[in-house]
Amino acid sequence: MLTGFKNFILKGNVVDLAVAVVIGAAFGAVVTALVQSVLMPFIAGLVGSPNFDSFAVVTLNGNDIKFGVLLTAIVNFLLIAAAIYFVVVMPMNHIIELRNRRLGISPDVKEEAAEDPQIALLTEIRDSLQQRQN
Repeated sequence: MLTGFKNFILKGNVVDLAVAVVIGAAFGAVVTALVQSVLMPFIAGLVGSPNFDSFAVVTLNGNDIKFGVLLTAIVNFLLIAAAIYFVVVMPMNHIIELRNRRLGISPDVKEEAAEDPQIALLTEIRDSLQQRQN
């Protein structure tokens, strides 16, 4: 019983997932700090408020409907997505492109996927059945 547990824990997938979660949490703190400490104050400097929570509040039967809270969440999401794209994705794509160029790998060259023998066999059977019907 303990051997099975040990094998499960030591599988590469579990360890890789654990590392990804820890790194993701640490990176999440970096992105949050960038958005909250740099981007949101910059937007506040432009529009006068770091969030839009008090914007577009509608009162219906004594209940406040706060569209501004949704707008703040959307802006935060877009800022986080932009931060990840411009700080992580773009530089990583550039690094991969440089590496591929150095290795002589052309982005236009696509590897031909080998046809699955089962698919080829099924295709032959289909074609044979179609010929018999004609």
